[in-house]
Amino acid sequence: MINLKRNESKILQNAKHCKKNKVKLPTFEQMQNPEKIPEHIKNELKKITLWESDPNNLYRITWKNEPLAKGGGFGDVNYIVIPKEISGVNAKIIALVGKWFPTGAHKVGATYGCLAPALVTGQFSPSKTKAVWPSTGNYCRGGAYVSSLLGCDSIAILPENMSRERFEWLEKLAGEVIATPGCESNVKEIFDKCWELRKDRKDIQIFNQFEEFGNPLWHYHVTGKAAEEALLEEMGPRSKLAGCISASGSAGSMAFGYYLKERYPGSKLAVAEALQCPTLLNNGFGDHRIEGIGDKHVPWIHDCRNTDMIIGVDDEVTIRLLRLFNEESGRDCLEHYGVDRAFAEGLDRLGISCIGNLVAAIKFSKYFELTEDDFVVTILTDSMELYGSRIDELIEERGQYTNIDSHKDFQLLMDTGIDNLLELTHYEKKRIHNLKYFTWIEQQGRELDELNKQWYEHDEYWGDIFSLAPKIDKLIVEFNNLIDKS
Repeated sequence: MINLKRNESKILQNAKHCKKNKVKLPTFEQMQNPEKIPEHIKNELKKITLWESDPNNLYRITWKNEPLAKGGGFGDVNYIVIPKEISGVNAKIIALVGKWFPTGAHKVGATYGCLAPALVTGQFSPSKTKAVWPSTGNYCRGGAYVSSLLGCDSIAILPENMSRERFEWLEKLAGEVIATPGCESNVKEIFDKCWELRKDRKDIQIFNQFEEFGNPLWHYHVTGKAAEEALLEEMGPRSKLAGCISASGSAGSMAFGYYLKERYPGSKLAVAEALQCPTLLNNGFGDHRIEGIGDKHVPWIHDCRNTDMIIGVDDEVTIRLLRLFNEESGRDCLEHYGVDRAFAEGLDRLGISCIGNLVAAIKFSKYFELTEDDFVVTILTDSMELYGSRIDELIEERGQYTNIDSHKDFQLLMDTGIDNLLELTHYEKKRIHNLKYFTWIEQQGRELDELNKQWYEHDEYWGDIFSLAPKIDKLIVEFNNLIDKS
């Protein structure tokens, strides 16, 4: 749970620290509705770039940033509708675009959702404590960024096989960067490093995205609301929401699906994972190349009872589509098959895990035989700004991307089928939930009683978590007022 117990003396210290660093904190309501942000902050944002280490960029933690690298204001939700010429299905696939967040990925929001409650209650001291961000990529980038805006030192932890761009960016911003063995599937190695730091360091506080409820809380209220607005913009009188698609990863992003399922009864939440590491699908293990989605465990913050389907996505498909969507001959091929050239040129808005989400949305649509009246919503976490080196590596490994290659890969996309899907029964959901025991009770020291509450007291347990946003907003407003008085 999110602890909102106050430490008054530390709250005062934190307010003085924030005043010194010219920090004010946005509320969840302002991240949902940036038109409520004070005008003087909007004016400051006109002077700075989207990725700049300026505290005012905390107010750009929203899906509604104007899609500009510098000086942008706010507008409607950033999303795209995937054309049938790419999806091959009749259903309308809406994809929220994360490229226009600071750091170029929506994970900056999840880190804020974890850090802000600890800051305004005095449970975290930015002037005395280093924030540790264990991650498979974007979360530690978001954490290091938010920490820098708060004038706080940070430690980023991520697997050594993540893209070169991530490490180069982190070296400029994070106080320390720790590379753990393996790839995105090697989450236990990240957890082991956290235990090592707890033992050896007294000046740290760990914000573990796989167990911090601020992660799904932010996505429930901010991403969920953004997805709802995009749907209302696109849906007609006969339309219905069929499903929400999210990679499992830390399980934070899928909370947007919990939000939408409450507002669109009968819709489903499907969780995607790499076929090469089918943890949820088959209690399996392995390595894969869909960067940024951790595996080989079930996150503590995953509401398994609220998950309706598991979709296995072959990482080879995502890697081949990466080239189809980003190399010139691939875009020529897409145009040949009727894809608008301007849309094809904008496919760099999809990072690797985003392509995986798209494939999962197509599989979902085909499985349920969706029609043109059906809508599916998914998330584009990041963009190709973080993966350019992967294209270079693929050219070195496989050679230049030819016209023949592009047509083969387009056919691969069109041949996306309904293999490696599992529509979950009550007891299949419980099987996945029970897997939490081995990671979180045996290894990480969580309480068995809470694990049981997640399942047997489901509505009360999860409802209590998602009801906290207004309380946190009140604390943020009080904290901002205290900054003014400091």
